[in-house]
Amino acid sequence: MVAASLGADVTIVERNGLGGSAVLTDVVPSKTLIATADVMTRFSSASNLGVDFGDAQPVAADLKMVNHRLLALAREQSNDIRRTLERMGVKVVLGNGRLLDNHTIEATAEDGTVTTVDAEALLISTGANPRELETSMPDGERIFTWKQIYNLTEVPEHLIVIGSGVTGAEFASAYNGLGARVTLISSRDRVLPGEDADAARVLEDVFQARGMTVLSRSRADSVKNTGDGVLVTLSDGRTVEGSHCLVAVGAIPNTQGIGLEEAGIALDDRGQIKVDGVSRTTAPNVYAAGDCTGVFNLASVAAMQGRIAIAHLMGDSVKPLKLKHVASNIFTSPEIASVGVSEADVDAGRYQGDVIKLSLHTNARAKMMDVKEGFVKIIARKGSGTVIGGVVVGPRASELIFPIALAVTQKLHVDDVANTFTVYPSLTGSISEAARRLHVHI
Repeated sequence: MVAASLGADVTIVERNGLGGSAVLTDVVPSKTLIATADVMTRFSSASNLGVDFGDAQPVAADLKMVNHRLLALAREQSNDIRRTLERMGVKVVLGNGRLLDNHTIEATAEDGTVTTVDAEALLISTGANPRELETSMPDGERIFTWKQIYNLTEVPEHLIVIGSGVTGAEFASAYNGLGARVTLISSRDRVLPGEDADAARVLEDVFQARGMTVLSRSRADSVKNTGDGVLVTLSDGRTVEGSHCLVAVGAIPNTQGIGLEEAGIALDDRGQIKVDGVSRTTAPNVYAAGDCTGVFNLASVAAMQGRIAIAHLMGDSVKPLKLKHVASNIFTSPEIASVGVSEADVDAGRYQGDVIKLSLHTNARAKMMDVKEGFVKIIARKGSGTVIGGVVVGPRASELIFPIALAVTQKLHVDDVANTFTVYPSLTGSISEAARRLHVHI
């Protein structure tokens, strides 16, 4: 879209549908599922707000309808993207693409028809696929990857989730909210090992309070479909039985067998395309963006990498990608959002910073909403008071992180944030208050 708007003649080669995994198999479907789980979670605590449903039947999820809706939304979003592109004059070629050199792509359609596309420049954005383990191969019936789990037509009696990273934590949280018994197997000391430690601790406490079993420092060796359930064997010999299993142990970039090496495009030891700050690969006039580069597996980063690549190619104004400006969110319940420098960075001495953490339980709006878990954390550069990082844990943290991300990107002082009016009562009031507590009297 950016290239077309700048006057380029654009062709897209795609084998599955426009929008990639973010639209078709990952972000749109999973966050739609999570939205349903969030509604059920709010219903479960409605009595605390004085809402009485009387003799009404317990709230239950019709998973067949939920999955039908989310897949329909994914298709609709994909079709919207295609229509928008075609209105802008972008040509869409459906088929498996392969590079013949750094200027030519060969696309093979399902019926065997071959189309050759010659171009002055190429942008590779082939994404990634769920990593599969030989001892835990998914079958789409009892053992799933995150792409296959939408095959379920009923809420599982007992879902075992292997992997406590972002994907595993999100699905564990969602299915717990939908009413399933959930066991989360983590090979690390805690869930979300790469995230803010305080945030991960809050989430793990919430998981356990809601009846989830979290097996820390436990590595799954194998998963077996027993016919009427699954049997997970751990590395220490223990076993866990459940009705279904989700294997969420990372992703593999879609970079094999598409002619990258022949075109002079270098890969790292994980098979990811090597790119610089403006998304250039090692081949002239070839750029790459998204999960196939392994920079940050986020849709927002993929889009920014692509925009930067096109701006650089077309001679438009361009700024290199700055990872410390990336805001990210984990769509668990509660949500966890972060941006910029982390407290771990400060503790390790990589940055000199002051950190303030303000619990949401003192926030008036949080009390009204019966929100008991969560906090706002702001990190300011020691001495200057410039906002360099932040974390929000709570409802709609994905929205609440934006003012902190704005402060980080624009290098705002904590006083700039503190002296900006917030609505009372609001959750953003805690962001303002946290910044106020970082004020340095001169």
